[in-house]
Amino acid sequence: DLPPAAALAARLGFARTRVLFQLRRPLGAGAPLPEPRLPAGVTVRAFVPGHDDEAWLAVNAAAFADHPEQGRWTVDDLALRRAEPWFDPRGFFVAERDSRLVGFHWTKVHEVDETPPPGTSPGPIGEVYVVGVLPGAAGGGLGRALTLIGLRHLQAEGLAAVLLYVDEDNDRAVRMYTGLDFAVHTRDVSYRWRGSAAD
Repeated sequence: DLPPAAALAARLGFARTRVLFQLRRPLGAGAPLPEPRLPAGVTVRAFVPGHDDEAWLAVNAAAFADHPEQGRWTVDDLALRRAEPWFDPRGFFVAERDSRLVGFHWTKVHEVDETPPPGTSPGPIGEVYVVGVLPGAAGGGLGRALTLIGLRHLQAEGLAAVLLYVDEDNDRAVRMYTGLDFAVHTRDVSYRWRGSAAD
């Protein structure tokens, strides 16, 4: 998201349609994490591959019904991610109330940070891969609690930092993450042609 790119897009008749933030925060000793506070009646455990698949897909679809990619996941999409070498069910947390899945936080570990801060060496970095809460179960702090549970897991794994991706216009999520000391690291912008160009 650089000014010359925005100027070129405007000159060629393109309009901004989507801005994706990469947010980051440190996980070291100087970056303490609050204690997670789960809503009453909610318990959290690790995802069980083959057992939780359908329930997770249903919550994911409901939580991301308006998302252009995430809400359309299928059994095959989940199976592809589970087959990846980075998949670790210990870092995939599901929340239940009355034996029903109501939310989740799936973390990920990158072996190498592809965009390390200037002056630092690339090393492993954690990721808040996806956090979702079933509509109707939101509003009680469950998303924040699940986020903190995942962050504490990544911290316990010895990772120094964590990243996540979130749409700029997802105000609620951006507020939650910045409230947990995440800050913008990069911005990626999508443009769509409006059908005319300025000379």
